[in-house]
Amino acid sequence: MRVTTRGRYAVMAMFDLAVRRSPEPVPLKQIAEHQGLSERYLEQLMAPLRRAGLVRSVRGAQGGYTLGRLPGAISVGDILRVVEGPISPVACVANPLACARTDGCVTRGIWSRLRDRMVELLDSITLADLCQEAASEPSMVGVDDRAGSLS
Repeated sequence: MRVTTRGRYAVMAMFDLAVRRSPEPVPLKQIAEHQGLSERYLEQLMAPLRRAGLVRSVRGAQGGYTLGRLPGAISVGDILRVVEGPISPVACVANPLACARTDGCVTRGIWSRLRDRMVELLDSITLADLCQEAASEPSMVGVDDRAGSLS
């Protein structure tokens, strides 16, 4: 599996919402500025994240986005599946009908085990974990070194 900019940017945007710990909606423009991302591109990513319940949107002048769940209840795997699709190193593992050789393929077991390890790892890392890591690594993008607040 190759994580595209969709997946990377979605994780970065969700991290930005989580690290703020704000109950108030955060304008997409602020997220884009803090993370150095395109606001227009983030708009496209937020729609599927909202439909999946990972974020909530508030319209209007004081509008923006908040997390749909607590940071500890949203994994990197959750985010990637929403914006990238199934976590799988090859198509036949996610969909056995994708390959005519699925039944007798010797290497499919390798790819299945690799998928299982990837899923295990990505599902074990939550936004709360990323926030904790950012607090201990002040040089992380979007985090100010004084108190773990956004720069």
